[in-house]
Amino acid sequence: MKYLRLVAFFLLLPLYCFSAFAGDPQAPTNGPSANAPHLSKQTRIELVRLLNAELVYVRSPFPMGRDGLKLHNGVVTPSGAQLAQLVATFGPAAKNGDAVRITGIVFKENYIHVEINGGPVKKQKWYERISVGGAGGETPVAPSDSNANARGSFVNVYFDHYIPEMTGQEFKQILRPVLDFDSKSVEEAYLETVPPKAKAAIEAHQVLVGMNREMVTYAKGRPPKKIREKEDETEFEEWIYGEPPKDVEFVRFIGDEVVRLETMKVDGTKLVKTEKELSLDPVTKVAQQHDEAKPAGTPTLRRPGEESDSPIPRTQTSPGTTRPTGVPDPGSTTTPNILP
Repeated sequence: MKYLRLVAFFLLLPLYCFSAFAGDPQAPTNGPSANAPHLSKQTRIELVRLLNAELVYVRSPFPMGRDGLKLHNGVVTPSGAQLAQLVATFGPAAKNGDAVRITGIVFKENYIHVEINGGPVKKQKWYERISVGGAGGETPVAPSDSNANARGSFVNVYFDHYIPEMTGQEFKQILRPVLDFDSKSVEEAYLETVPPKAKAAIEAHQVLVGMNREMVTYAKGRPPKKIREKEDETEFEEWIYGEPPKDVEFVRFIGDEVVRLETMKVDGTKLVKTEKELSLDPVTKVAQQHDEAKPAGTPTLRRPGEESDSPIPRTQTSPGTTRPTGVPDPGSTTTPNILP
């Protein structure tokens, strides 16, 4: 009997080993293996050729300044309140969903330095260092613009002991927490960075109380009409979608957050929502508030011809003004500022 048990054990041992490895959730599915050799010189050249000047989409906000992001084992730092503080202090170099270009790759002993949009430090062109000398001194051939500030940032990708051998696709997968190489459009990339509840609402073209302006724009498009008013010493802006005889939606913002959603139905029914349905992380809020506070003429990554929601002078109206059809109350002596 003992002999039969030993035979059965050795016969079933391969099956146990196979099932154990097949079901191991920690087994690596992508990325370099733990015992991979050091990154070769040829692979470095191939990675630079593959990624340099590549247009990608942002999955984590990048702060401007010399403090970029760090990525190690899929964890991004800084994050949360610390990242929000950096964005509030220096401004965002790129926000979730923004299209950026990889402009530099530097290999160090145990990390890879990846720059986007020129990096945090303005670099001097080779021709800007050329000058012509004479009796009156030296004159630069092409003077550099010393007032131009760098608008880019970077991420340092750290490895445990050294940079291992890997393929270009494996390195793209490592960068995925901060950069998206797979999305085909800005909207597709942006939807990958928002909470699931917000993503479902945007895809259904619905507005939730608690959304920001960017989310509402993706959900409903740019508003045909905007109204800025003041009620009980609180300034707000309302985006109006639709015209009678169809349903009309009034989306009210205080700052960058939707605080009220009013829908006037064709049959005269009015639906009002003020209870918060969505909470955003502090980094997203700070980045949006920074955009709202930027003065006119501030450098931007928007392409020529793209519209901007920059603030314009506001006109104060009497408290309690309501507009069932987007016009001021007949008894009001002031006219709301209607934005194009």
